[in-house]
Amino acid sequence: MSTAVAKNLMADMKLFGMLGVFEQSIADATRDQTSYTELLDSLLQAEADYRQERKTGYRIKAAKFTLRPAFEDIDFTASRSISKAQIKELYSLRWLTEARPVLLIGQTGVGKTFIAQAAGLHACACGKSVLYMSVTTWLENLALARSSGTYLRYRDKLSKPDLIIIDDFGMRKLSSTEAQDLCELLEERSIAKSTLFTTQLPLDHWPEVIADPVIADAIRDRLEHSALTIHITGESYRGVKARKLASKKKDA
Repeated sequence: MSTAVAKNLMADMKLFGMLGVFEQSIADATRDQTSYTELLDSLLQAEADYRQERKTGYRIKAAKFTLRPAFEDIDFTASRSISKAQIKELYSLRWLTEARPVLLIGQTGVGKTFIAQAAGLHACACGKSVLYMSVTTWLENLALARSSGTYLRYRDKLSKPDLIIIDDFGMRKLSSTEAQDLCELLEERSIAKSTLFTTQLPLDHWPEVIADPVIADAIRDRLEHSALTIHITGESYRGVKARKLASKKKDA
C-alpha cells in the first residue's frame, strides 16, 4: 500500500492524530530501523493523544471560562497567604474525587477567580466536566429558566457537571426563592459532584446576603462541615502587577 493510499484511508476513518504524524513516523522508523510493532505503537499513541486533546478542548469550551490560567502561573512572590501546600491540595483534585465543596475566601484582587479557573482547567485536562459562571450569571439564568418554563431542565443541567464554579458569591443578595435554589443545588450535588465558590464573605457572613435565615442556616450547614476552605489574604495581585510593570519601564 502506498503512502498516499494509507493517508487517504486514515482521513476517511478520521484517524487525524495518526495522519498528522504518519510521514514523520515512517521516516523515523526507516532511519532508526524501528520494528513494525514499535511503529504501530507510536501511531496509536499519536491518535490517542490527539483524541484526548480534542476531548479536553471540548470540555474547556463547554466550561465557559473567562480566563485560561494554570497553577504554574501563580505568582508566589506576591505577599499573599495562600501556600504552595494549599495549591498542591487543589491541584491534586482529591476534593473533587471526594465530592467536597470548595470555598476560596478573600478580598478583591487576591487571585480567587484565577485560582478557581486554574482548578477548573486542570479538572478538564483530567477528564472532568466543568461549568464556570459568576453568581450574577447563575441568578440571571435561573430567572430566565423560570420565566420560560424551563426551570426543571436548567436544574437538571446544573446537576451534571463534575465541578461547578460560582464566582463572586455575595455580590448580589439572594431572595428566598434563589436561596432555596442554591440549597437544592448543593443537596443534589453533594453525593458525587463538587461546587466551588469564590467569595469575599466568610461563611458565617453568608446570612447577610441570604434573605431567609432558615435556608441560610441550611446552606451553611451543608458547607461548614465538608468544604475545603482556603482563606486568602494579602495585597492585590493587580497592585503587584502594576508595580512590576512600572519597574520594568523604569529599568528600560
